Amino acid sequence: MEKLANKVGIIVDSLRLPIREGLKVAKELGADGVQIYAVHGEMSPENLNSAARKELKDYIASLGLEISALCGDLGGHGFQDKLGNPEKIEKSKRILDLAVELGTNIVTTHIGIIPEDPATEVYESMQKACDELGVYARSLDAYFAIETGPETSFRLKTFLDTLSTNGVSVNFDPANMVMVTGDDPVEGVKLLKDYIVHTHVKDGIRFKPVDPRDVYGALGYGSGVDHEQIAKMVTEGEFFREVPLGEGKVDFPNYLTALQEIGFTGYLTIEREVGTNPVHDIRKAIHFMQSFK
Repeated sequence: MEKLANKVGIIVDSLRLPIREGLKVAKELGADGVQIYAVHGEMSPENLNSAARKELKDYIASLGLEISALCGDLGGHGFQDKLGNPEKIEKSKRILDLAVELGTNIVTTHIGIIPEDPATEVYESMQKACDELGVYARSLDAYFAIETGPETSFRLKTFLDTLSTNGVSVNFDPANMVMVTGDDPVEGVKLLKDYIVHTHVKDGIRFKPVDPRDVYGALGYGSGVDHEQIAKMVTEGEFFREVPLGEGKVDFPNYLTALQEIGFTGYLTIEREVGTNPVHDIRKAIHFMQSFK
C-alpha cells in the first residue's frame, strides 16, 4: 500500500478522562483530531450556549486539534420505533447543528439493525427517519454517518440506496464487522465506497457466530441490551472480543489499501471501548497507525 495520508483521530471519550484533560492527552498522544460524544452531560447541545460553543471551538483549535466528528448515538433501538422517532430526530438535528458550529460536518450514529425484509413497519420507520435526517444534513452540507456492524454491508447499502439523499452515509468500523456479522471489511469498503465519510479504527476477533440482536438489541426482541452487558460481551464474551490494534482479525494493510483505492481522504479515528488502561492502548494504536505513514 502507499503511505497513509489520512489524518488520525481519537474518540476523546475512549480515554475516560474529563473532556478538557482528554483533549490535552489526545494532542500529547499525537492525534490530529478528536471525535466527541454529544448526547449527554456537558457536551449535549442544550447544555452549550453559543458563547460556550465558541469557547470550546477556540480551545480545541488552540491545542492544534480539529474535530473529526461528533457522536450522536442516542441508544435504544435507534430509529426502529416510530413513536420515539420524533424526539430522537429533533435531538439528532440539534447535535448536527452543534457539530457544524464546532467546525465538523459529520455526526456518527447507530440507527438500529436494518431488517432483512423491507416490507416491515420497522424498515419503513427507519427509512422515514433517515430520509428526514438526510435531507436536513444536506441542507447544512453535512452528514449523519451510520456505524457499520449491526448488519452486512450489502444490506446497509441496499437501505441507503432507497433514501432520497446521501445525507445519511457511513462511519466505517471494520472491527464491528469482523466481530458481529463476520463481514469482510475490504469487500465492505468496495461496496459502500459512495457513502463512507468517516471511519473508526478498532480491532477484534470473532470466536463464533452471534445474533446481532443480542449485541445491539432490537425493537420487540428480548429485554434490551445495556452498555454494561455489551462491555462484558466485548471483553469476556464467548462470541467475540475487542482487542488492541494489530492483535485481531482486521487485515489493516488490505483494509487501508481499499480505503485508498476508493479515494477516502477522511479521518481514521481510534476507538477503544474496553481495557483497563485506555491511554496506554490508544498510545500503542497511534504508533500502529503511524507505521503506515
